[in-house]
Amino acid sequence: MIKLVSLPCLCVDVFDGTNEMRAGGEALNFAAHASRFDEIKVSLLGAVGQDSYADCIMDSISNKNIDVSHVRIEKDKVTANNRTYLTQNGDRYYKEDSWTGDIVDKMLLTQDELEFVRKSDVVFVHFYAGCFKQIIDLKKSSSFKLAVDFLEYRDFEDMEKYAPYVDYFMISGEENLLSKFADFSNKYPGLFNMSLADKGSVTYHNGKEYTVPADEVTEIIDTTGCGDSYHAGFVCSHMINGDIYEAMKVGTQFATETLSHYGGF
Repeated sequence: MIKLVSLPCLCVDVFDGTNEMRAGGEALNFAAHASRFDEIKVSLLGAVGQDSYADCIMDSISNKNIDVSHVRIEKDKVTANNRTYLTQNGDRYYKEDSWTGDIVDKMLLTQDELEFVRKSDVVFVHFYAGCFKQIIDLKKSSSFKLAVDFLEYRDFEDMEKYAPYVDYFMISGEENLLSKFADFSNKYPGLFNMSLADKGSVTYHNGKEYTVPADEVTEIIDTTGCGDSYHAGFVCSHMINGDIYEAMKVGTQFATETLSHYGGF
Protein backbone atom coordinates (compact mmCIF):
# COMPACT_ATOMS: atom_id res chain seq x y z
CA MET A 1 0.00 0.00 0.00
CA ILE A 2 1.16 3.51 -0.82
CA LYS A 3 0.82 5.73 2.26
CA LEU A 4 -0.53 9.18 1.37
CA VAL A 5 -1.03 12.15 3.70
CA SER A 6 -3.22 15.06 2.62
CA LEU A 7 -3.05 18.27 4.67
CA PRO A 8 -4.17 20.63 6.12
CA CYS A 9 -7.19 22.43 4.59
CA LEU A 10 -10.50 21.01 5.73
CA CYS A 11 -13.30 23.53 5.45
CA VAL A 12 -16.99 24.10 4.76
CA ASP A 13 -18.70 26.32 2.21
CA VAL A 14 -21.66 27.97 3.96
CA PHE A 15 -24.26 29.30 1.54
CA ASP A 16 -25.56 32.69 2.65
CA GLY A 17 -29.27 32.86 3.40
CA THR A 18 -29.71 29.09 3.58
CA ASN A 19 -28.81 26.27 5.92
CA GLU A 20 -26.79 24.52 3.24
CA MET A 21 -23.19 23.53 3.97
CA ARG A 22 -20.80 21.64 1.70
CA ALA A 23 -17.55 20.16 2.95
CA GLY A 24 -14.41 20.89 0.96
CA GLY A 25 -10.95 22.39 1.05
CA GLU A 26 -7.92 21.29 -0.95
CA ALA A 27 -6.83 18.55 1.43
CA LEU A 28 -10.32 17.13 1.94
CA ASN A 29 -11.17 17.12 -1.77
CA PHE A 30 -7.82 15.55 -2.64
CA ALA A 31 -8.19 12.86 0.02
CA ALA A 32 -11.74 12.01 -1.03
CA HIS A 33 -10.64 11.33 -4.61
CA ALA A 34 -7.39 9.62 -3.60
CA SER A 35 -9.44 7.16 -1.52
CA ARG A 36 -10.89 5.78 -4.77
CA PHE A 37 -7.62 3.92 -5.39
CA ASP A 38 -7.32 0.52 -3.73
CA GLU A 39 -3.53 0.84 -3.77
CA ILE A 40 -3.53 4.07 -1.71
CA LYS A 41 -3.87 4.30 2.08
CA VAL A 42 -5.17 7.84 2.65
CA SER A 43 -4.73 9.83 5.85
CA LEU A 44 -5.96 13.33 6.57
CA LEU A 45 -3.92 15.63 8.77
CA GLY A 46 -5.58 18.87 9.79
CA ALA A 47 -7.61 20.58 12.47
CA VAL A 48 -11.28 21.25 13.12
CA GLY A 49 -13.23 22.83 15.93
CA GLN A 50 -16.01 21.20 17.87
CA ASP A 51 -18.94 22.58 15.90
CA SER A 52 -21.47 21.85 13.17
CA TYR A 53 -18.88 22.63 10.50
CA ALA A 54 -16.66 19.84 11.82
CA ASP A 55 -19.65 17.49 11.87
CA CYS A 56 -20.35 18.34 8.24
CA ILE A 57 -16.77 17.53 7.26
CA MET A 58 -16.65 14.20 9.08
CA ASP A 59 -20.09 13.16 7.86
CA SER A 60 -19.08 13.92 4.26
CA ILE A 61 -16.31 11.30 4.29
CA SER A 62 -17.81 8.78 6.71
CA ASN A 63 -18.35 6.32 3.86
CA LYS A 64 -14.84 6.70 2.45
CA ASN A 65 -11.69 4.78 3.29
CA ILE A 66 -9.86 7.69 4.90
CA ASP A 67 -7.93 7.65 8.18
CA VAL A 68 -8.99 10.70 10.22
CA SER A 69 -7.12 9.81 13.39
CA HIS A 70 -4.63 12.62 12.73
CA VAL A 71 -7.25 15.37 12.47
CA ARG A 72 -6.96 17.55 15.57
CA ILE A 73 -10.10 18.64 17.41
CA GLU A 74 -9.44 22.10 18.82
CA LYS A 75 -12.39 22.99 21.03
CA ASP A 76 -11.46 26.67 21.37
CA LYS A 77 -11.30 27.31 17.60
CA VAL A 78 -13.79 27.52 14.75
CA THR A 79 -13.58 25.04 11.89
CA ALA A 80 -12.49 26.76 8.68
CA ASN A 81 -15.49 27.99 6.71
CA ASN A 82 -16.15 30.13 3.67
CA ARG A 83 -19.33 32.23 3.43
CA THR A 84 -20.52 31.70 -0.13
CA TYR A 85 -22.89 33.96 -2.07
CA LEU A 86 -24.79 33.22 -5.26
CA THR A 87 -25.70 35.51 -8.13
CA GLN A 88 -29.15 35.33 -9.71
CA ASN A 89 -27.61 33.01 -12.30
CA GLY A 90 -26.34 30.69 -9.60
CA ASP A 91 -22.65 31.62 -9.89
CA ARG A 92 -20.65 31.68 -6.67
CA TYR A 93 -18.86 34.74 -5.36
CA TYR A 94 -17.18 35.70 -2.11
CA LYS A 95 -16.64 38.84 -0.07
CA GLU A 96 -13.55 40.10 1.72
CA ASP A 97 -14.76 38.69 5.03
CA SER A 98 -16.07 35.38 3.63
CA TRP A 99 -13.14 33.28 4.79
CA THR A 100 -12.73 32.25 8.44
CA GLY A 101 -9.69 30.02 8.40
CA ASP A 102 -7.06 30.79 11.03
CA ILE A 103 -7.26 27.17 12.19
CA VAL A 104 -5.80 26.20 8.79
CA ASP A 105 -3.82 29.28 7.78
CA LYS A 106 -1.86 29.41 11.03
CA MET A 107 -1.58 25.69 11.69
CA LEU A 108 1.91 24.45 12.55
CA LEU A 109 2.70 20.76 12.88
CA THR A 110 3.86 19.17 16.11
CA GLN A 111 6.94 16.94 16.20
CA ASP A 112 4.72 13.85 16.30
CA GLU A 113 2.80 15.07 13.25
CA LEU A 114 6.03 15.78 11.39
CA GLU A 115 7.25 12.27 12.13
CA PHE A 116 3.97 10.85 10.83
CA VAL A 117 4.40 12.83 7.60
CA ARG A 118 8.03 11.76 7.30
CA LYS A 119 7.02 8.08 7.27
CA SER A 120 4.55 8.51 4.40
CA ASP A 121 5.20 7.75 0.74
CA VAL A 122 3.55 10.85 -0.73
CA VAL A 123 2.34 14.12 0.78
CA PHE A 124 -0.13 16.62 -0.66
CA VAL A 125 -0.21 20.22 0.61
CA HIS A 126 -1.21 23.60 -0.80
CA PHE A 127 1.17 26.54 -0.96
CA TYR A 128 -0.77 28.84 1.38
CA ALA A 129 -0.90 26.34 4.25
CA GLY A 130 0.59 27.59 7.49
CA CYS A 131 2.71 24.44 7.68
CA PHE A 132 3.96 24.60 4.07
CA LYS A 133 7.53 25.61 4.93
CA GLN A 134 7.66 22.94 7.63
CA ILE A 135 6.83 20.37 4.96
CA ILE A 136 9.51 21.76 2.63
CA ASP A 137 12.11 21.60 5.42
CA LEU A 138 11.04 18.03 6.24
CA LYS A 139 11.28 17.02 2.58
CA LYS A 140 14.93 18.07 2.48
CA SER A 141 15.82 15.17 4.79
CA SER A 142 13.08 12.68 3.87
CA SER A 143 12.29 10.27 1.03
CA PHE A 144 8.56 10.90 0.55
CA LYS A 145 7.25 12.33 -2.72
CA LEU A 146 5.85 15.86 -2.35
CA ALA A 147 2.85 17.16 -4.30
CA VAL A 148 2.10 20.89 -4.02
CA ASP A 149 -0.81 22.89 -5.39
CA PHE A 150 0.42 26.46 -5.84
CA LEU A 151 -3.13 27.62 -6.57
CA GLU A 152 -3.23 31.18 -7.95
CA TYR A 153 0.28 32.10 -6.79
CA ARG A 154 2.25 33.54 -9.70
CA ASP A 155 5.61 34.72 -8.34
CA PHE A 156 7.69 32.24 -10.33
CA GLU A 157 10.97 33.60 -9.03
CA ASP A 158 9.85 32.76 -5.49
CA MET A 159 8.28 29.46 -6.56
CA GLU A 160 11.58 28.33 -8.05
CA LYS A 161 13.06 28.21 -4.53
CA TYR A 162 10.81 25.24 -3.83
CA ALA A 163 11.17 23.49 -7.19
CA PRO A 164 14.13 21.29 -6.15
CA TYR A 165 12.02 19.70 -3.42
CA VAL A 166 8.65 19.27 -5.16
CA ASP A 167 7.96 16.06 -7.08
CA TYR A 168 4.51 17.12 -8.34
CA PHE A 169 4.53 20.88 -8.93
CA MET A 170 0.97 21.86 -9.90
CA ILE A 171 -1.12 24.92 -10.75
CA SER A 172 -4.31 25.70 -12.58
CA GLY A 173 -3.03 28.25 -15.04
CA GLU A 174 -3.05 29.83 -18.47
CA GLU A 175 -1.21 28.92 -21.66
CA ASN A 176 1.05 32.00 -21.48
CA LEU A 177 2.61 30.51 -18.32
CA LEU A 178 3.64 27.21 -19.88
CA SER A 179 7.12 28.47 -20.74
CA LYS A 180 7.81 28.95 -17.01
CA PHE A 181 7.11 25.28 -16.36
CA ALA A 182 9.12 24.24 -19.41
CA ASP A 183 12.10 26.17 -18.00
CA PHE A 184 11.67 24.59 -14.56
CA SER A 185 11.60 21.09 -16.07
CA ASN A 186 14.98 21.66 -17.69
CA LYS A 187 16.49 22.47 -14.29
CA TYR A 188 14.66 20.25 -11.78
CA PRO A 189 13.59 16.57 -11.76
CA GLY A 190 9.93 16.94 -10.74
CA LEU A 191 6.76 16.80 -12.81
CA PHE A 192 5.50 20.31 -13.61
CA ASN A 193 1.79 20.05 -14.30
CA MET A 194 -0.57 22.81 -15.37
CA SER A 195 -4.30 22.28 -15.86
CA LEU A 196 -5.84 24.62 -18.42
CA ALA A 197 -9.60 24.15 -17.85
CA ASP A 198 -11.30 23.34 -21.17
CA LYS A 199 -7.92 23.39 -22.95
CA GLY A 200 -6.78 20.24 -21.13
CA SER A 201 -3.54 19.90 -19.22
CA VAL A 202 0.19 19.97 -19.86
CA THR A 203 3.03 18.34 -17.94
CA TYR A 204 6.75 18.97 -18.37
CA HIS A 205 9.33 16.44 -17.23
CA ASN A 206 13.06 16.55 -18.06
CA GLY A 207 12.32 19.11 -20.77
CA LYS A 208 9.70 16.97 -22.51
CA GLU A 209 6.11 18.19 -22.95
CA TYR A 210 3.11 15.92 -22.36
CA THR A 211 -0.32 17.19 -23.45
CA VAL A 212 -3.75 15.69 -22.79
CA PRO A 213 -6.97 17.36 -24.02
CA ALA A 214 -9.97 18.00 -21.80
CA ASP A 215 -12.86 15.55 -22.00
CA GLU A 216 -16.01 16.77 -23.67
CA VAL A 217 -18.48 18.08 -21.09
CA THR A 218 -22.16 18.31 -21.98
CA GLU A 219 -23.16 20.34 -18.92
CA ILE A 220 -21.14 22.00 -16.17
CA ILE A 221 -22.95 21.90 -12.85
CA ASP A 222 -20.22 23.20 -10.52
CA THR A 223 -16.47 23.80 -10.94
CA THR A 224 -15.73 23.58 -7.19
CA GLY A 225 -12.88 21.17 -6.45
CA CYS A 226 -12.22 20.43 -10.11
CA GLY A 227 -8.51 21.15 -9.76
CA ASP A 228 -8.24 19.12 -6.55
CA SER A 229 -9.83 16.09 -8.18
CA TYR A 230 -7.51 16.37 -11.18
CA HIS A 231 -4.50 16.56 -8.89
CA ALA A 232 -5.59 13.51 -6.90
CA GLY A 233 -6.10 11.44 -10.02
CA PHE A 234 -2.81 12.63 -11.51
CA VAL A 235 -0.64 12.12 -8.43
CA CYS A 236 -2.14 8.80 -7.31
CA SER A 237 -2.13 7.25 -10.76
CA HIS A 238 1.48 8.27 -11.31
CA MET A 239 2.52 6.95 -7.90
CA ILE A 240 0.96 3.60 -8.83
CA ASN A 241 2.15 3.09 -12.40
CA GLY A 242 4.66 5.84 -13.21
CA ASP A 243 3.05 6.68 -16.56
CA ILE A 244 2.69 10.44 -17.10
CA TYR A 245 0.13 10.28 -19.91
CA GLU A 246 -2.02 7.77 -18.03
CA ALA A 247 -1.83 9.89 -14.86
CA MET A 248 -2.98 12.98 -16.78
CA LYS A 249 -5.85 11.03 -18.35
CA VAL A 250 -7.01 9.78 -14.95
CA GLY A 251 -6.81 13.32 -13.56
CA THR A 252 -8.85 14.56 -16.49
CA GLN A 253 -11.47 11.86 -15.92
CA PHE A 254 -11.78 12.77 -12.23
CA ALA A 255 -12.08 16.49 -13.03
CA THR A 256 -14.77 15.83 -15.64
CA GLU A 257 -16.79 13.83 -13.13
CA THR A 258 -16.45 16.63 -10.58
CA LEU A 259 -17.92 19.15 -13.03
CA SER A 260 -21.10 17.08 -13.18
CA HIS A 261 -22.18 17.57 -9.54
CA TYR A 262 -22.25 20.17 -6.78
CA GLY A 263 -19.28 20.23 -4.42
CA GLY A 264 -15.73 18.92 -4.70
CA PHE A 265 -16.68 15.24 -4.29
